[in-house]
Amino acid sequence: MKAPSPSKAPALLLTIALISSSLTVIAQDSGAPRTQWGAPDLQGVYSIATVTMLERGEQFGGELVISAEEAARVGATGESYLDELVNSGDGEPDVGGYNTFWMDPGERMAEINGEIRSSIIVEPEDGRLPWAEGAQRTIFAGRRSRGAFDGPEVRPMGERCLVGFGSSGGPPMLPVLYNNHSRIVQTEDYVMILAEMNHDARIVRLRDSEHSDTQKWLGDSIGYYEGGTLVVETTNFHDQEGFRGALRHFLYLSPSAKITERFSRLDDKTLLYRFTVEDSSVYSRPWAGEVATDSR
Repeated sequence: MKAPSPSKAPALLLTIALISSSLTVIAQDSGAPRTQWGAPDLQGVYSIATVTMLERGEQFGGELVISAEEAARVGATGESYLDELVNSGDGEPDVGGYNTFWMDPGERMAEINGEIRSSIIVEPEDGRLPWAEGAQRTIFAGRRSRGAFDGPEVRPMGERCLVGFGSSGGPPMLPVLYNNHSRIVQTEDYVMILAEMNHDARIVRLRDSEHSDTQKWLGDSIGYYEGGTLVVETTNFHDQEGFRGALRHFLYLSPSAKITERFSRLDDKTLLYRFTVEDSSVYSRPWAGEVATDSR
């Protein structure tokens, strides 16, 4: 092969250096897929279904991580719950309602990096919601004061299909009795998080650093990337959306609550979903939870 002329040698060396640098970047990011514009690729359909409760039960003695034997016992209670629904009456099943075929509350405890979790809440350490003094009493008194359901406007939001049941659409996104999937779609300017339940769609603005003053269903969300993590900050919730109750969670959010979510990859099929709730009118301190969502 003919040797390159002295005048072309610097250009050749520069080309080799650039190729080597590119290969290094590819090798470093081989476990973290990226979009065409360089953002961490978190797109896909994920399930958050789990029998793990939001709050830690007393039977776990305050421990966040539990054994496989304990987890198996808890999983069995989830199966018996569905069996009891099927066998709850002597008459024929109601043909106008759902049967257990449509229910998918999860079959196992949440697991993160090989650790089986007793609660979604990880902060405070006891795994319990840090209610502010008198907050629960005020919340329930307000709900009781509504009186009889005189019209559809006082029925629950999920029942009216304005938002999904419980906190399925988030934030925070939490498991419910069925429809526990969500789809993440990314563009350069926005991220959409579409919940299976009620088809609730959250649009996260990536090129905006200021929140809208308008109260919205599911709140007003802005986001940005930190390395391989998508960070979403949400506030200005609709004042009728405060109560969030479902099979395995109960919480309340004021319109001024701030929720920070972090989405990152654990592997090619699993995302780590972590959230922090700040709401000083309801809770005595910020609290946080995390759960792994798997691709199906």
